[in-house]
Amino acid sequence: MNPHNYAIILAGGRGERFWPLSTAARPKQFISLFGGRPLIALALERLEGVVPPERTLIITAEDLLDATADVARQLPPENLIGEPVPRDTAAACALACGLVAARDPEGVAAILTADQLMSDIETFRQTLRDSFTAAAQGEHIVTIGIPPSYPATGFGYIEAGEALEFRTATRFNKAKRFVEKPDAQRAAQYVASGNYCWNAGMFIWHVRTMQAAIAEHVPELQVLIDIPASAQSSADLQALLEVAYANLVKVSIDYAVMEKADNIIMAYGAFGWDDVGTWPAVAGHFAADEKNNVVIGSSESIDSGGNIVVSENRLTALIGVHDLVVIQSDNATLICPRERAQEVKQMVQRIARRPDAAKYL
Repeated sequence: MNPHNYAIILAGGRGERFWPLSTAARPKQFISLFGGRPLIALALERLEGVVPPERTLIITAEDLLDATADVARQLPPENLIGEPVPRDTAAACALACGLVAARDPEGVAAILTADQLMSDIETFRQTLRDSFTAAAQGEHIVTIGIPPSYPATGFGYIEAGEALEFRTATRFNKAKRFVEKPDAQRAAQYVASGNYCWNAGMFIWHVRTMQAAIAEHVPELQVLIDIPASAQSSADLQALLEVAYANLVKVSIDYAVMEKADNIIMAYGAFGWDDVGTWPAVAGHFAADEKNNVVIGSSESIDSGGNIVVSENRLTALIGVHDLVVIQSDNATLICPRERAQEVKQMVQRIARRPDAAKYL
């Protein structure tokens, strides 16, 4: 393993589309739906043989540090960093840049997320190794694009430019442009062209390359690059971040840097990626019964089909219902048509206005 390679896993999201199983105290990345392992644990396992635990860091929410430590026991405690408040991915990436630069001025960092699945782990690892190789040259920021398997409207897209040669197993192209989540018609056009990939939100860069990009496009985030080198301890780092984050605005790394920089290249990631962003997406990873019901937990049904049922510690019984999402946690139940599962986040926002919201969220 290259001693200059680092991995930073972003794990501070709240997973609101996974309510009611995903809550503030136990967000999506800590739920053990897939093989009985939390998503954050699976993210760490995917790095085996590519980046060792001592060079793997997790940036999460400050109030999730204890939960993260319970799952990521193979990492040194100082490799777990808590953001005082959420400020989106640009701030997290700038902080990651500073954390790696403070340890290794020649460091090359991979920004990954804790809430995705990959079915072909070995191909993912090879793609990551090749992306490290490309980024180490210090000229490009690498993003991993996913060849689309259908015209998704829930992902952003990356248009491929000219092909590049790095003498690696992975195909690389210039990233011509990043585009926002399209409508169904435009998504179909992107897929039909064969020239677009899904934006998976994974980036690999040499610290100097990213420092230059932040200085040019979002100089207000320079403070997050500087803080790790000046911190005397983990507690000191946390105190400095408290002050810095209070003055930052929320902005994504796509908008802040990737859509503006002219040195972005795309690695093709054909490793069965899924961001499992909705309950129907989760259902795609489980076998359905003869009535096309996907059941996780305990359920009985009569004359019911096409449903997604997730039950925690209780039995769910269905009679004569079809194409529903039924999710039961210990203190809340969600029922909606499958085609409206994207609206769960809106329901969470509605519940948040209740005086007793904390009890359910």
